[in-house]
Amino acid sequence: MYRILLITALALLFAVYGQAQDWKRFFPEEDLMTVGAYYYPEHWPQEQWDRDLAKIAEMGFTFTHFAEFAWAQLEPEEGVYDFAWLDKAVALADKHGLKVIMCTSTATPPVWLVRKHPEVLITHEDGTRMDHGARQHASFSNEYYRSYSQKLIAELARRYGQDERIIGWQLDNEPRSTVDYSEDALRRFRLWLQKKYGSIDDLNQAWGTNFWSVVFSDWSEINLPQHQQWGMNLYQRLDHGRFADEETSSFLDEQARTIRQHAAEWQWITTNYIPMYDARFIGQSKELDFITYTRYMVYGEHEGLGPKGYRVGEYSRIAMANDYFRPLSPLMGVMELQPGQVNWGSINSQPLPGAVRLWLWHIFAGEGKFVCTYRFRAPIYGYEQYHYGIVGPDGVSPTAGGLEYQQFIKEVAQVRQEARQGEVPAAYAARKTGILYDPDNYVAMQQNKQTTEWDTEAHVLKYYKALKSLGAPVDFVRDSMDFSAYPVLVVPAYQQMSKPLIDKLTRYTEQGGHLVMSVRTAHQNEKGHLWETPHAAPIYHLLGASIPFYDLLRPHAPDTVVMEGERYGWTSWGDVLEPNEGTESWARFVGDFYEGKTAVTHQAYGQGSVTYVGADSHQGRLEQAVLTKLFERLNLPIENYPPGVLVEYRDGLGIAMNYSDKDYEMTLPKGSKIIIGQASLSTADVLVWRLPR
Repeated sequence: MYRILLITALALLFAVYGQAQDWKRFFPEEDLMTVGAYYYPEHWPQEQWDRDLAKIAEMGFTFTHFAEFAWAQLEPEEGVYDFAWLDKAVALADKHGLKVIMCTSTATPPVWLVRKHPEVLITHEDGTRMDHGARQHASFSNEYYRSYSQKLIAELARRYGQDERIIGWQLDNEPRSTVDYSEDALRRFRLWLQKKYGSIDDLNQAWGTNFWSVVFSDWSEINLPQHQQWGMNLYQRLDHGRFADEETSSFLDEQARTIRQHAAEWQWITTNYIPMYDARFIGQSKELDFITYTRYMVYGEHEGLGPKGYRVGEYSRIAMANDYFRPLSPLMGVMELQPGQVNWGSINSQPLPGAVRLWLWHIFAGEGKFVCTYRFRAPIYGYEQYHYGIVGPDGVSPTAGGLEYQQFIKEVAQVRQEARQGEVPAAYAARKTGILYDPDNYVAMQQNKQTTEWDTEAHVLKYYKALKSLGAPVDFVRDSMDFSAYPVLVVPAYQQMSKPLIDKLTRYTEQGGHLVMSVRTAHQNEKGHLWETPHAAPIYHLLGASIPFYDLLRPHAPDTVVMEGERYGWTSWGDVLEPNEGTESWARFVGDFYEGKTAVTHQAYGQGSVTYVGADSHQGRLEQAVLTKLFERLNLPIENYPPGVLVEYRDGLGIAMNYSDKDYEMTLPKGSKIIIGQASLSTADVLVWRLPR
């Protein structure tokens, strides 16, 4: 029962198409997880480097990370390169058995470049221009910057591309969309539109420019949209966002191609994204071998559970990032993880003792293959003063978070002896669920919300958190992926939907898949236009119902949905349903002129079923109830974990983590062997056990 292999082959079918063939030599399956630490030799006197790198190795780290923000040190004046200091740092890392990730420094162009070519600086919508002194102030849309930066990258690759001490490359740092209003950006946007649409007539049709006399007759008439201007064409704004995202992904691809001209085939290439679920560029760069993310949990923006939950962080943030990134890449890793207190948040509190270790184990539980901490030494000057490191400003004394990293490294070494590659419990695999997700849909809904009560990410999280409470392993999947690996597929608020995707979902249910859809789904076609039909009519065959209208409530006047005697409040969106004969009504609206109308439907379809949830409930309680009922009807084994308690399985191991403010007693199957922790988990505790043989 417990010897079922976890399905991972799907991740190789899409999204990332890099060329490095031997990256697994650095992250072998039997190691489970590898841990590294950022180091900035340019920040410290050279006589301290040997001591610092020795300390990194002594604490158990196996790799480090150089040159991320060092363009000014690598190229102190135009065309003059200085690699002597970096050569020394690489040699010292090797002396202490540390491998190195080499970085391109494109997030921090040097002052001589921006003073000689101020046009590389980002111009904002209001016409103001960024200036030197921060980071990520150069535009990916500036043609000179795109071209000149490749020269430095080529020099780095020539120097280190065949160096066996260098295991791989990180491009830029936390790349994001450059929204630039410069002349180069405007020119490139017009060319991008021409390539996408081919003719101005097709663009006019896609943008619906007959509305409000927006019609264009020539590409030169199109400007970058003013997003702050009321009533600006929604489709022009959407395309501008898509263009900005593609500027980022194509810039990364250019860097990767430059490196590959000189690098050995076993050196892999990645970048570190911030998990932003409205960012279309994540997974869009086809030249990367895999992708990684960064995560900070305690910095004043996420309260967590209970009055002190802010010291642990919101429990879904690592979970969702794991499940979002893993299906996009053949390897999932975390390039930056908080080592302790930070300096740049709104309120920079100390994490709870044990929280850093909890986050590390959470990445492990999500099948992460490596994690790297930002940073080894706490800086003594610059913008990030007071940002903790693995050691303090003295470069010697481990911080509390540093000790937790050290503890985690030792614990992973311990569990390696017990792991069995690929094994998970049969019950866990049986409830594997996909969430169909499209960041373009996210952007479209957020910029045309229809109500201040709507929040797309919060809506998705209601389904995601419910699935986690049921103990379901989750993948966020794209419409290009194979759905057949998922007994249940959740499609939350998928507003823009093409007919080919509707056909694909139809085949999925006909062949035995169980589809859960929610409000706003398929109200528009893939262009973002409403169908010339009743709301969402192209999916009525799946719903076994029609949607005569939807409603949006005032915050001060919520209504309720009743399901099996339980009442669930809602305000943000309600699709009022009229089921066909034979379609089940699982819940009904109460409290308004359409009282008694159906809010949740369920029908058998082919060998599968379709459930439609027509209300976005407060706190996700309705969504939880619907998913529970569906799983029980399908005889899928479920758990009932409280909010903040997460349980995952990998490699013959179970991992339970407690982000909640209450103790939790974990019941383990007979024959399990506890390796780390104990069955009673307090806040920030972790339990790791070996599955019965």
